[in-house]
Amino acid sequence: SLIYSRHQIPKGSILLNPLALEVLSPIDRFQAEKGGLLVLDCSWERVEESFHVKIPALNRCLPYLVAANPTNYGKPTKLSSAEAMAAALYILGFYDAARRILSIFKWGPTFLDLNREALDSYSRAQSSVQVLEAQRLFMPERNNRYSESET
Repeated sequence: SLIYSRHQIPKGSILLNPLALEVLSPIDRFQAEKGGLLVLDCSWERVEESFHVKIPALNRCLPYLVAANPTNYGKPTKLSSAEAMAAALYILGFYDAARRILSIFKWGPTFLDLNREALDSYSRAQSSVQVLEAQRLFMPERNNRYSESET
């Protein structure tokens, strides 16, 4: 459901916040079922301003993923609100719900195709530490450093 005021946010909700210090992991599933999962729909140009306001929720960032939306296609971490919500649902094990959200958009299935290996890996993690470890495998900087050391 849509929330228009901070006062409507259910206690114990998880807010997807790109500035959060803790990454979302499957262990957050119970909390999401209990309190809900929130996405703040705002422009990337206003992220700092939008998330500067204190929002009464557990803040979690998403691990490394690549956008498939037409505005930011191929850009790491520049997900649309729909991509962010679908990614979070997938990581938490709500695979069908993630697919339903993405099915609304022509590019939705592409998001899953681009990120399937990473999303599957994140969704199997047993902790936020394991999500961060898995994330390293999908970040290009790591792959570039690895290939440079090979030569």
